[in-house]
Amino acid sequence: MLCDQCKERDAVVHLTQIVNAEVTQLHLCEKCAAAKGIETTVAMPKHPLGDFLHAVQQQSAPSVGDQARCAYCQTSLRDFRASGRLGCAQCYTAFEGALRELLRRVHGAARHRGREYDAPVAAGIVGSELDSLRERLQRAVAAEEFELAAALRDQIRALE
Repeated sequence: MLCDQCKERDAVVHLTQIVNAEVTQLHLCEKCAAAKGIETTVAMPKHPLGDFLHAVQQQSAPSVGDQARCAYCQTSLRDFRASGRLGCAQCYTAFEGALRELLRRVHGAARHRGREYDAPVAAGIVGSELDSLRERLQRAVAAEEFELAAALRDQIRALE
């Protein structure tokens, strides 16, 4: 990416400003950034995920979609591959296809097939809920509301 100011050198400083929900980005080379008084000597820590993603992406041929940009924050797919970071929440939608392909290559599938998380439930809460469900089941049976009774029975079995 070329510097937005001089249009000659590669941009190494990327400034993002969000004012009243409007995002503006400025990409500057080191010389133009220094001319604007922006400190450029601070070394940015390299994110290990960026190296990993870059290695995975190297396995595939560069695609035409590398130039694709998020309409909201202007982050490109190439920027994501270099840094391992997306620019905003809308990037997930903008780069959905590429992210799914990346997940498929990293995890072997783009869909989670493992166990689902079961939140721990306190024993007292389950016990009182079971008592409530059992009472409702008895009332449903007495009123001959068998569909409701079957649903309550299934809920009781799930909790037990």
